[in-house]
Amino acid sequence: QVQLVESGGGLVQAGGSLRLSCTVSGRTVSIYTMAWIRQAPGKEREFAAAITWYSASTYYADSVKGRFTVSRENAKNTVYLQMNSLEPEDTAVYYCAARRGSMSRAPHDYDYWGQGTQVTVSS
Repeated sequence: QVQLVESGGGLVQAGGSLRLSCTVSGRTVSIYTMAWIRQAPGKEREFAAAITWYSASTYYADSVKGRFTVSRENAKNTVYLQMNSLEPEDTAVYYCAARRGSMSRAPHDYDYWGQGTQVTVSS
């Protein structure tokens, strides 16, 4: 099993920045892809960014490209999401998710999930 714990959410004004962290424990050797997936009020879960665990290849949704950066620190079993130039439309619960298979933009393809952290961007 794999356990994921997110931290770093909060309230920020438009144009501000936040950094989310996701600490991974358990059977980490089985993980191939880590992703950040968000869910805004009244909407379905939406892929934001992903990174492959070993090669550190990164992938982004068009809506966050150029503003968000995903990275990982394997020695700490931690994945980060640096979010800059935040917009009110970025308001959502952000989930860290892990997948045993190759990169996917479909939230339902992910095997393990954290509890989520709230990000609220005020205008």
